[in-house]
Amino acid sequence: MIHELVWLNPWLFAIALNTVLISIGILLAKKLLTTAGWLHAWLLGVLIWGCLGWQGYVIVVFYFLVGSGVTRIGKAQKEAAGIAEKRGGARGPENVWGSALTGMLCGLGVFFLQRVFPDAVEILSWIPLLLLGYVASFSTKLSDTCGSEIGKAYGKSTFLITTLKPVPKGTEGAVSLEGTLAGVFASILVSVLGWSLGLIDVWGILWCVIAAFIATNLESVIGATLQTKFRWLTNEIVNFINTLMGAIAAIIFAYLWQL
Repeated sequence: MIHELVWLNPWLFAIALNTVLISIGILLAKKLLTTAGWLHAWLLGVLIWGCLGWQGYVIVVFYFLVGSGVTRIGKAQKEAAGIAEKRGGARGPENVWGSALTGMLCGLGVFFLQRVFPDAVEILSWIPLLLLGYVASFSTKLSDTCGSEIGKAYGKSTFLITTLKPVPKGTEGAVSLEGTLAGVFASILVSVLGWSLGLIDVWGILWCVIAAFIATNLESVIGATLQTKFRWLTNEIVNFINTLMGAIAAIIFAYLWQL
């Protein structure tokens, strides 16, 4: 019965599955997200499953679990230094969409092309690129999260990316060797997962990792140069820009490689 529901009406299954999982999350892991954050995560989960199926959904869940776990590494130390995530690390709606809006747009693009142009071969050829952008966006975001959190917890020396001068941990635009390596490793994990799920090919792993590295460092440059000058340039907006750069870069690499 469940198998038939998954294939015949994925949207109903997505609603049922996410309602159950989010309810469990609210009861057992309330501190991971705010109440509003859980509701927005429910909407995100439904849309992802409906557009990309269980394979796309696994990527989101993996990012959420690993990203939430990494945020809590060295939590007491980061709180004492005043550089821990606000609300004790609990994510709100702005965090959900700052991290996942780019991926969601890629997923909606895949869904739109499949439904509107089912027989247009040239147009459908963009679907693998959108799937690559989807995986790259989460590869980039987990790279950023791991780089930041590991850097704040274990970084021995922290430098401002624009000047390479030593700065305190948690400074906008600061980077460390430990954080950078953790970020690269995180991007590899997401990329390999995307490949194992059939969302990208083996070359896509390389494009995602390179794109994540570029986008994450560009985000640090934005943090060091622009974020302190414009009040509207919040962490969540910068996160969206970060994932968008990662997705676009990976798509460009793959497109040029095909030429």
